[in-house]
Amino acid sequence: MNVSSGARAAPGPDPGVSRPPAALTAVGFVALGLLALPLVGLLQRAPWSALPSVLGESEVLEALRVSLVVSLLATAACVVLGLPLAFVLARRRLRFGRVVRAIVMLPMVLPPVVAGTALLFALGRRGLVGQWLDSWFGVSLPFTTAGAVVAAAFVALPFFVVTVEAALRQAGDDLDEAAATLGAGAWSTLAHVTLPTIRPALAAGTALAWARAVGEFGATLTFAGNFPGRTRTLPLETYLALERNPEAAVAISLVLMAVALAVLITLRDRWMPR
Repeated sequence: MNVSSGARAAPGPDPGVSRPPAALTAVGFVALGLLALPLVGLLQRAPWSALPSVLGESEVLEALRVSLVVSLLATAACVVLGLPLAFVLARRRLRFGRVVRAIVMLPMVLPPVVAGTALLFALGRRGLVGQWLDSWFGVSLPFTTAGAVVAAAFVALPFFVVTVEAALRQAGDDLDEAAATLGAGAWSTLAHVTLPTIRPALAAGTALAWARAVGEFGATLTFAGNFPGRTRTLPLETYLALERNPEAAVAISLVLMAVALAVLITLRDRWMPR
């Protein structure tokens, strides 16, 4: 049958993609339900009418302030330290490159409590480096806001490095070499060629690092403690609120979930097919 020139055929399934078996599809939807069910349960228990008053409590606002300070400083540290590290991993041939990359990615899979314990034995007052920080400079990181920043940066840094390194590898160094042949210096090439080329990855890595820093719990609790106004972030406040005020715990959880969802929606083009 001929289709008139004014009509447009309805889009059908991609002929190059085969449908999975029915049983496999069913198991896939079970997995989707496993992921979605806790979120639905949280939304169902949310105190929507009392949400403004619950989030306006002094303890919640104080934890929000600490979370913003800690997460923003940790994200800044990730950018300042992670960008050179991403360049080293992407543009230099390291003799033990796989070992270095494994060390970089380890905090992504390390149990948070283990991360906090490792920080304590490394940067604590009697730690490997912390003892010298204390004796030479009078700096003690554990159980301080600075310690919470270090803990958040430790777990968030790999997200920034991995994202930016992948972008640098994909971009290659052809444009950098072309700029060098035209007389551009190393710093000029970095500022006007390399960084603009990977700007989307820089934004994505920064957003991922910030979201991870906002949600950090175990490493912060172990290394920085749980002190109101200093180290008690929103995740720690949520944990405490579960016992004294479950409605507040649900309300704070909604805030953290909204933050995570906003980051995922903003970065959807990085993993969702067009």
